Amino acid sequence: MTLSDNSPSAQSALQVAFIGGGVNSAVGRAHFNALQLDGRFRLVAGSFSRDPEINRRSAAFYGVEAARSHAHFDSLLAAEQGRLDAVIVLTPTPFHVAPILAALQAGTPVICEKALGATLEEWQAVRAAEQRSAGFLAVTYNYTGYPALRELRSLVRRGRFGRIAHVHAQMPQEGYLRVDAHGQPIRPQDWRLRDGPIPTLYLDLGVHLHQMIDYVTGAKPLQVNAFHGSFGHFPQVIDYAHAHVRYTDGIEASLRFGKSMLGHRNGLRIEVFGTRGSAAWEQSQPEQLVLADDRGQIVLADRSVAGEVYGLPRYTRFKAGHPAGYIEAFANLYMDIADALEQWRSAGRWQSPEVFGSEMAGEGLRLLQAMAQSAANGLGEARAVEPANDLEPFHA
Repeated sequence: MTLSDNSPSAQSALQVAFIGGGVNSAVGRAHFNALQLDGRFRLVAGSFSRDPEINRRSAAFYGVEAARSHAHFDSLLAAEQGRLDAVIVLTPTPFHVAPILAALQAGTPVICEKALGATLEEWQAVRAAEQRSAGFLAVTYNYTGYPALRELRSLVRRGRFGRIAHVHAQMPQEGYLRVDAHGQPIRPQDWRLRDGPIPTLYLDLGVHLHQMIDYVTGAKPLQVNAFHGSFGHFPQVIDYAHAHVRYTDGIEASLRFGKSMLGHRNGLRIEVFGTRGSAAWEQSQPEQLVLADDRGQIVLADRSVAGEVYGLPRYTRFKAGHPAGYIEAFANLYMDIADALEQWRSAGRWQSPEVFGSEMAGEGLRLLQAMAQSAANGLGEARAVEPANDLEPFHA
């Protein structure tokens, strides 16, 4: 196929639209800023909010022409047909599925914020639509865009730590117990205060821990034993969970996450323990890995230390000692998504070690559903994680 000079992919930057992600949302600004860093994407259209005024303000803030700001995702997909390389779905998680299905049916590639859906039934509907359309669908698990985590994966895969025995992953936050200057609880968005079969907390935080463990170790969950509860200002929702998960390759893992843990803004941390060494990474020190070996040595590694991943030019936007952070990690992932999207556009198929789609989303929802069922028992009854026999990648 020959692309005309006016087609989206004939231009230097991939042309994208937001669905959701208005200026009143932190997620929209994070994605927008990440898109700008490397020039691979350009935001040209959107349906940013159901509120007309926020929609108008968002278009102006993002530099989108008023004529390309649409009241609804259906009108966006109709009006922008053939003009977009992808839509980026940034609505709250419970409202992901409708725009994803509409975009896939229209033949428009989709980049979606995690979690892909709120239930396995929603995931199944998306998966079926993806297969029918042979479309492009990527989910933004942004934390594995950090070069330090990519270096950690490289070290694990090269056997630096011997056989991996156990992994600890945590994501403690405090938002559901914090109060404002007047002593009043800080109220989150309404959609976060409703739980479905898989609690919203799991979909917000637990999906990241599952993906990070998979990314670093390559292991898959087999069985989970979990506890959860509500300890914050909003007793109608679960705000704390911890679980013991048995993985393939004999790996045991502990997962702990919540929003009622005072003193933690976002205490994302992963520790990997092997028979010959260990490593720890924490987002508050995003460029550092703490490495230990079986001889008692403890080493602090960062971008100034040569490594298989650390030293790559793409991660050196500025020299070591000037830390790169959350937006840069997001931008690293968007660079990989751009590569995958270009690959799909040219060959109808894509493969990437850094970009994840519906397979990872389905595996995560299976684990989180089993975790919720175990915790709901009240005694932390062990639950098997459904095997992912239907998750063979069809795009790779």
